[in-house]
Amino acid sequence: MTVTNILYTKGWLLRGMQGRAWLYAPVRSREAYAAALMEDGLGEGKDRSTALRHFVENVSQEEVAALRRALRNMDRQTKS
Repeated sequence: MTVTNILYTKGWLLRGMQGRAWLYAPVRSREAYAAALMEDGLGEGKDRSTALRHFVENVSQEEVAALRRALRNMDRQTKS
């Protein structure tokens, strides 16, 4: 079994035939996977707020700005 076939069997890849060859694609993007890992990490602790604070203390100013933009966008979406 190839690595790609194993990943397909485990649900990490999609697969389709193109001619006589299998064509593989990821089930989710790298960004979606990273977000899921962060969600899992935050969910592990009893105090989610403290875990989130520790995470934010270690991000760059650019990442803080991106987080603020994302929160503003979420706030706008919930108000509409």
